Amino acid sequence: MECRVNNIMKKIMIYSLVGIMQVGLGTAVIEASPRDHDEHFEGNRDHHWQEEHERHERERHERHERERHERFERERHHREEVENRRHEEEMHRHWGEGYYAWMERQRIENERHDEAMRRIAHDILDVVLDH
Repeated sequence: MECRVNNIMKKIMIYSLVGIMQVGLGTAVIEASPRDHDEHFEGNRDHHWQEEHERHERERHERHERERHERFERERHHREEVENRRHEEEMHRHWGEGYYAWMERQRIENERHDEAMRRIAHDILDVVLDH
C-alpha cells in the first residue's frame, strides 16, 4: 500500500509541475502575442506621431517667421536704397541756383531725409510687431 501512495504522490507532483509549466508557458505566449504588443506600441506610436507632428509644426512656424523677417528686411533695404538715391540727387546743386538757396534746400532736404528714414524703420517695426 505504501508503494501505491508513493506512486500517487509522484504522479500528483509530476502533474502539478506539468500544470505549473503550462501556466508559465501560457503566460509567456500571451505576453509575446502580437495583439498585446500592438496595443502597447499603438499608444507609443500615437505619442511619437504627436511629438513628430508638433516638432514639424514648430519647424514650419519658425521657417515661416524667418522667411517673413527676411522679406521685411529686403523691403526695408529696398526702400532705404531708393530714398538714399533720391536724397543723393537732391543734394546736388541745381543749375542756376544761388549758394544760399542751395544751402537752405540742403537743410530742408536733410530734415526730410532723416524723417523718411525714421518712417521706413517705424513702418517695418509696426509690421513686425503687429504680427
